[in-house]
Amino acid sequence: MNWDEHADREETRYADALARMPSAPDLRQKQLVRAAMTAGAVGLARLMQDRRAEAIGWFVRSAERYRESWSDAPAGSWGRLIGALKARLLAADWSGAEADARWALGQAPAEAGSPIGAYAAALAELVLGKDEAARPLAQSLLEQPPEAFPQPVAEALAALATSDGDRYEDACRAVLESFESRDTFLEDIPVADTVIVLEALAGRREIAARPHSRLLPPPRA
Repeated sequence: MNWDEHADREETRYADALARMPSAPDLRQKQLVRAAMTAGAVGLARLMQDRRAEAIGWFVRSAERYRESWSDAPAGSWGRLIGALKARLLAADWSGAEADARWALGQAPAEAGSPIGAYAAALAELVLGKDEAARPLAQSLLEQPPEAFPQPVAEALAALATSDGDRYEDACRAVLESFESRDTFLEDIPVADTVIVLEALAGRREIAARPHSRLLPPPRA
């Protein structure tokens, strides 16, 4: 995989998104999401190269652009909360993740009654170590049909919320398998980013599965 090619392409797209930033609120919030996604894509490419310092900088940019987009976002744009939280976890920026988790919960995503809102709230609670609060959210996701929310991810969240290592390992591997069976990836970056995020949360609970895959960055020494 030519990660430099991927990273260079996304860096160009990020710079272009900022250079073409509209002033109209609706157009601006959409462009900020594009910038956030491209910054995250650069971060993933650099992470796969084990260029972690560079990756962190790009993930932080991604989180900041997601947050910046929120004020003018349409109601129910819970994916932006998730994007910010995932970017912080991919960066292993725990202080930033905790700040963004408190901000995310302040938007009351759990009250929306949507799977994506529940997912945002569950991630935030897990980041803050409030596992008891995350449990009913994870359970609500387990009760969703597979087409509404991926069940392996719901299983992983439920396992994290109860610190169940065996259940988490099975769920983590199922999430990874779902990535390995894909033909397309967000921003064309073939990385199992959700697995990396889940592993960050699992590591804090000392139940990390540590799977290996061509879609995951090299393990730390």
